[in-house]
Amino acid sequence: MEDKRIGVYICWCGTNIALMVDVEKVTREMAKIPDVVISRDYKYMCSDPGQDLIIKDIKENNLTRIVVASCSPRMHELTFRKALKKAGLNPYYFEMANIREQDSWVHTDRHEATKKAEALILAAINRVRYHEALDSRKVEIDPATLIIGGGITGITAALEIAGSGEKVYLIEQSDKLGGLAAGLDLTFPYLYSAVQMLRTLVRKVNTDPDIKIFLNSQVEEIKGYIGNFEAQISSAEGKETKLKFGNIIVATGLKTFDPSGMENYGYGKFPDVITSTEFEKMLQDGLIQKKNGTEPENIAIIHCVGSRNKNYHEYCSRICCSTALKFANQVRSQLPKANIFELYADMRAFGKGCEEFYASTSRKNIKFLMFDQENELPRVMESEKSDRCDMLIELNEKLSGKAVLVPADLIILMVGLEARQDVKHVAHATGLSICGNQFYIEKHPKLDPVATTTYGVFIAGACQAPKDIPESVSQAKAAAARILSTIARGSVEVEATTSCVNEEICCGCQTCIRICPYSAISFLEDKKVSFVNEILCKGCGTCGSGCPTGAIKCKHFTDVQIFSEIEGLLNMSYSMEEIKEA
Repeated sequence: MEDKRIGVYICWCGTNIALMVDVEKVTREMAKIPDVVISRDYKYMCSDPGQDLIIKDIKENNLTRIVVASCSPRMHELTFRKALKKAGLNPYYFEMANIREQDSWVHTDRHEATKKAEALILAAINRVRYHEALDSRKVEIDPATLIIGGGITGITAALEIAGSGEKVYLIEQSDKLGGLAAGLDLTFPYLYSAVQMLRTLVRKVNTDPDIKIFLNSQVEEIKGYIGNFEAQISSAEGKETKLKFGNIIVATGLKTFDPSGMENYGYGKFPDVITSTEFEKMLQDGLIQKKNGTEPENIAIIHCVGSRNKNYHEYCSRICCSTALKFANQVRSQLPKANIFELYADMRAFGKGCEEFYASTSRKNIKFLMFDQENELPRVMESEKSDRCDMLIELNEKLSGKAVLVPADLIILMVGLEARQDVKHVAHATGLSICGNQFYIEKHPKLDPVATTTYGVFIAGACQAPKDIPESVSQAKAAAARILSTIARGSVEVEATTSCVNEEICCGCQTCIRICPYSAISFLEDKKVSFVNEILCKGCGTCGSGCPTGAIKCKHFTDVQIFSEIEGLLNMSYSMEEIKEA
């Protein structure tokens, strides 16, 4: 193995690392390691001055390997790889040690955290010695785009891409465009007409010659890779269509929670207990009334139905509070003499203008009562005729500490948002991952919120998590911009850390084909060996770990690299003799 000239750079991350790790001591210790030419520390290595420091050192000291000890590689591995490339060094001659999430953030003993940082960095130094130069590859981009979901997010993305003269295929499972937004009367916080807004967008998308719409349709299967996808689409008439395109946007949105199982609210038992979706339809029809056709005198709006509840969904559905405030304003406008009660757990009116909307609503004689979401939910019961109302809501009011009975003739349940029932089917077709709440997972929540780990597949809107309309529109435009940038370039680089097959020792058992989660491996009948499509391969390593003959090599994660990293990690505490004995 040729001589290596390694540069080690340790980040303070402000106080995130330096508070628990003695960064200066670690820097001195790493300078003693063989092959380490330079060992430095800096307040923020990911900053432009930090990157410039690495670039300068590579050029002036002829460094051949770089180790950065800082935060998670998910945050800045690409940042530092680009710095190496800018300095003329192959970007895969880089290794990152995570001494923030895996060390300083999870320990309280500074001495032990410092020792652990030294071990993690030594592991990275040992590993980087065995790194090999890898060349990224480029693939040509088919300029057409497939968008799954015809709600406001999908429509917005389609119009953005088609506005640049590129072809779009818009797939909608139902018989009309608009998604959940089509069921809204007004939008918060400015009470604009959702119907007028959506009507304009639908008209534009229907008349755009570069957008082909498929209603009552769904994606059955998608094959290929970024720039070269193929899909099979089924329609309501039993027809099947094959499409070719270069990128995908998944914008399937969410659905509303069904409160039937929450017996305390009496949904399905009392005719005038309705969901927020049903109330929106009532508002669109222009009449707020009970089932018997009379006007309600007491209207209660109950928040967090199915949200922030350990028995249903623990997450916040985000839009419910502001929607409830919108309802209160609409009721007050139509029924100025009505008593309006907002029963809430916490008021989360975030977003531009929403807190001000909350403040203005509270001055309209709306009664706000707080309940304990964790321990005791409100309970709806039938009232006596002498109470002059149809129902009573039993509530332990949290702020006053008193038990109260809220009269109600109409109860609106602010139902939460949850993943659609076809989420797994779409995830399987597009190669997406889903979280425990059945939402699609983005590549990075801060640095890459619309991309996914499957190249060429983007997510936008509420299929990622509950969102309001402005957030969904913003994500739609972001995803469209990402795709248009790749179309403009005509080609895109793909990750080089993939698997490859040594045909000389492949036994042709096809185990790798059966276990590959990305369908990236095929069987060459003429040679009786497996073959990896490196464009489809994501470098997950499943095939390499399952290959019985060791014929599959995972680039950038070879056996020697992994074992040397383990050796470096353990050497800080034990001698190699002790390790072998163990």
